[in-house]
Amino acid sequence: MTDKDQTTYSISELAKEFDITTRSIRFYEDQGLLTPQRQGQTRIYSKRDRVRLKLILRGKRLGFSLAETGQLFELYDADKSSVTQLTTMLKLIELKKTELHQQLDDIKVVLMELITVEKRCRDTLTDARTHETKTATD
Repeated sequence: MTDKDQTTYSISELAKEFDITTRSIRFYEDQGLLTPQRQGQTRIYSKRDRVRLKLILRGKRLGFSLAETGQLFELYDADKSSVTQLTTMLKLIELKKTELHQQLDDIKVVLMELITVEKRCRDTLTDARTHETKTATD
């Protein structure tokens, strides 16, 4: 939908563009992350809402919670220079990197344990088969 001064989007246009459900978009609205205009029951999303939706989805991919994304939006709204927002974003990125490194270390430990258990199972199975074969031939 387009008018003279401003491009707007319907909920179904945004859902299709970002390959998400309209229900997800309404949820982000309920969380205060999107603020579409209303014409009766119809939601009309602005370029700002479209950009925010894109940022919400990018934040999700990067592991940010909706609360963290909302915090960044609030900071940006309060300080258009983006200095506070970028500083906060850098802190959040550092926290996420630390969490991911810890998860990676945990995964490596579990993987090593699985490899050890797998080897024991295979060795025990080989021993059992060898014993069965030996018993059957005796």
